[in-house]
Amino acid sequence: MSKLPAGEKSQRLDKWLWFARVAKSRTLAATAVTDGKIKVNRVKAEKASHLIKVGDVITSRLTRRIRVLKVAELGERRGPAAEAQRLYEDLTPPPVPSEQGPESAAWAERTPGAGRPTKRDRRQIDEFKRSG
Repeated sequence: MSKLPAGEKSQRLDKWLWFARVAKSRTLAATAVTDGKIKVNRVKAEKASHLIKVGDVITSRLTRRIRVLKVAELGERRGPAAEAQRLYEDLTPPPVPSEQGPESAAWAERTPGAGRPTKRDRRQIDEFKRSG
């Protein structure tokens, strides 16, 4: 836990994560911190009681993607999503589109010969077998 100068406002990390709607509950926020999924200013936070202040940068690996959030305000309650978004500035870089990733291909498209045959492929195979 870090010591702050007198008069500077701070808040527990798990509370802020919950207020900012990064975690669904304080328990999940505290677990994420102790599991090493949260960094504060590029340093892994050891305890849920770690004190954060305005200007700190929090890196979260709670979901599949990494989020980088700069603390803009300290929360007072867990309010609606619009209120929660005022607590941080999202510094997360946009995802890099990959040429081979699932985002580049249209839904249900695949390269020929990859995986199981589609219904259309199966019908063509059946027609080929009957004609031969």
